Amino acid sequence: MPKKKDQKKGFTLLGKSENRVPGSPSAKILETFPNPAARPYWIQFQIADFTSLCPITGQADFARLTIDYQPGERCLETKSLKFYLGSYRNERAFNENVTNHILDDLVRACAPRRMLVEAEFATRGGIALSVTATFPDQE
Repeated sequence: MPKKKDQKKGFTLLGKSENRVPGSPSAKILETFPNPAARPYWIQFQIADFTSLCPITGQADFARLTIDYQPGERCLETKSLKFYLGSYRNERAFNENVTNHILDDLVRACAPRRMLVEAEFATRGGIALSVTATFPDQE
């Protein structure tokens, strides 16, 4: 097992409480670390309080995100994912675009074997909306 100091090497957010959430989403926020296992396995992130903005009204869109992935050579570092997702708070975009953009950025950051991003947006006007995006693309 590496020493604690060695485990933090290369991370810019982990172990620091003074950082601020970026003003807009960027894949550059995402940090990764080497996958510790050779076998295929699944990692799941559950985010209960995701927020973005409606591109037309500017009203908040609330969602529960579930991110499932089989890592390739790299795994996503959780705190950088938290900051990345938090940066959507001021981002105006349709729910479909947000979900697909998140998938694209996460795939770019860690090159997983497989990934699924599911966004369950809160009901508005009596209609609930869920968006699921997958990598590799499935038809």
